[in-house]
Amino acid sequence: MGWPVTLPAKGRSFPIALASFIVLQAVAALFFVADVTADLWTTALGAHSVLEALVTSVLLIGIVLSVAQLRWTLREMEMQGRALEVASGDFVRFIERQFDSWSLTDAERDVGFLALKGCDIREIAELRGRAAGTIRAQLASIYSKANVAGHPQFVSYFVEELLSRAAERSQDQTEDQPKAAAS
Repeated sequence: MGWPVTLPAKGRSFPIALASFIVLQAVAALFFVADVTADLWTTALGAHSVLEALVTSVLLIGIVLSVAQLRWTLREMEMQGRALEVASGDFVRFIERQFDSWSLTDAERDVGFLALKGCDIREIAELRGRAAGTIRAQLASIYSKANVAGHPQFVSYFVEELLSRAAERSQDQTEDQPKAAAS
């Protein structure tokens, strides 16, 4: 079925833009290093040469800092991706445990997952190769076993759980921040 839903890669453009900027800085740095070196070999040390050397040094420091920022950004994105995978996996396990507690059949589980993904009855019927009436009956059975009135309450049951878990994680992070600052 392809559960859990995979999310599009948002925010991937920042590292690409930063890497492009670093390449542009490196090209400029090569030019300035060559220019400063040529100036120092051909002319006496003057204010112009000192200024060019200073600007070139600042540019090189900028490149080093940009590379460090890029590495930090990539590590941060990787950690966030892992956290999302873990959270998504935890949520899927929660859904599966809840489906177990409601004693849903395999067909009802598939229909339930598709309903949670936002598919309507027609889409579920097409995906499962069943009649819309069969899907309606399976959804009615799911809602009855879950003791909810319909699709909105069914979805909100899981959304509420997801939000409460997010609030708990946020609270845990807030409590951990003073500890990290004190270290």
